[in-house]
This record gives sequence, structure tokens and C-alpha cells, in this order.
Amino acid sequence: MGTETDFEVVSAVLSAEPISVDQAIAAVESDTAGAVVSFSGVVRNHDSGKAVDRLSYSAHPTAHQVMSDVVAQLVAEHSGEADQPVRIWAAHRIGMLEIGDPALVCAVAAAHRGQAFAVCSELVDRVKAQVPIWKEQFFSDGTVEWVGAGE
Repeated sequence: MGTETDFEVVSAVLSAEPISVDQAIAAVESDTAGAVVSFSGVVRNHDSGKAVDRLSYSAHPTAHQVMSDVVAQLVAEHSGEADQPVRIWAAHRIGMLEIGDPALVCAVAAAHRGQAFAVCSELVDRVKAQVPIWKEQFFSDGTVEWVGAGE
């Protein structure tokens, strides 16, 4: 996707394998990028005052395509705004994750920081809002809670 002076989607996937900010940054860096902005949403050890042991992420069968479509729509809406290539990388984990594991990682490389920050922030918000992924939280007290199911 993209042209030599526009947006390029390097990756937009769901992954059962570990993902990292280093992986994302390395994938988007280029000689034309004066800014590389990244986001890593990691599994924390608490939620709503309760201790969390681990999480499991489940995805709807269409989630892979929705992830791709969400990123493509963002690119289509911003196409033509860049005078240098803007490179995008996004991945969301599925499966069992432990405390500290990255669950959502995004990186955007652009000529200038303003555009890189804006596109990365919008990318994270859209993935969280639109990709059909549900989180099952396993609490230290033995209870379990689904987040995102039925929304």
C-alpha cells in the first residue's frame, strides 16, 4: 500500500506469538523518518481494585480482516497528507498473556513528530474500538471477568 510519498502499512496483524516495541520500531524506521512513535499496551497486575494474575485474548473469526480494514481506512483518510513516507506497524496479541506482556503494539514513522504522534494515537484508538477482540481476566481471588464481550 502507499506510494513513495504517502502511507505504507508495514504490518497490521493479530499474533499468537509475542510482539514487541523493538520489533515494531525496527520495521518502520527509514531514512526519511525524523520521528518514530510507538505504543505498547501491556498486561497490568490490577483492574478495578482487584489483583490480576494473567489475561487471555480471544478474537472473532473476522478480527484479522477487521484489523487490516481499520488500518487501511486510517491510511485512506490521511492519504495525501504526507510529503514523505509514513510507515505503520500494528499488532494485537491473542491467546494467554502474563503480567508485563505486550498486548497491543503500534509504531508510526513519519518525517515529523506531530504527524507520527497523531497517527499513532488514532491508530491505537481505532484498533481498541473496532477490532473484535475480547479479554478474559483471571484474578488472584479465583474469579474471572470478560471485558469487551457484548459491547
